[in-house]
Amino acid sequence: MATKIVLAEDEAIIRLDLRESLIEEGYEVVGDVGRGDKAVEIVRETRPDVAIFDIKMPGMSGLEAAKIVSDEKLCAVVMLTAFSQREIIEQARDAGALAYIVKPFQKSDLVPAIELAIARFAEMRALTSEVAALGAQLEIRKLIDRAKGVLIDKFKMSEAESFSFIQSKAMSERKKMGEIADQIISGSLHP
Repeated sequence: MATKIVLAEDEAIIRLDLRESLIEEGYEVVGDVGRGDKAVEIVRETRPDVAIFDIKMPGMSGLEAAKIVSDEKLCAVVMLTAFSQREIIEQARDAGALAYIVKPFQKSDLVPAIELAIARFAEMRALTSEVAALGAQLEIRKLIDRAKGVLIDKFKMSEAESFSFIQSKAMSERKKMGEIADQIISGSLHP
């Protein structure tokens, strides 16, 4: 399946040239527009793999559009601009751009920038999922510790006995340890 791209460039000739180059490289351009605000709408509607934004556009700058798309984690963002000053590059990075193409671009600049942005976006998604999973595990661990505390205080069990009780109840009732811990804390389950 071809990588889907939304292209936002206010200069029609550059946009057309870029569109043709992307198609020749095997990408599917699912939207191209000359305004930043419209680009964000198209990205939200089409859910592309990559959005390529020119920095200076009417309606909304590419930096503003990149920030919205990045904050909403919609797709990878590549910035396209005639400016290569460090300050502009830092602004693009801060807006969430994962790669940068300087105009006038060579066709050979496109594929590495796009593929790098896609890879970085995938890494960021994986890290976000991993952090969420670790957060959930930590919450369950805290719940189990609270339940062990209840068993130790109210039923004079040792820490090992309280953990063993929670674990064996979870196995015998085919429930998760967090569910058993919840029942112990609420008082609906006890030894």
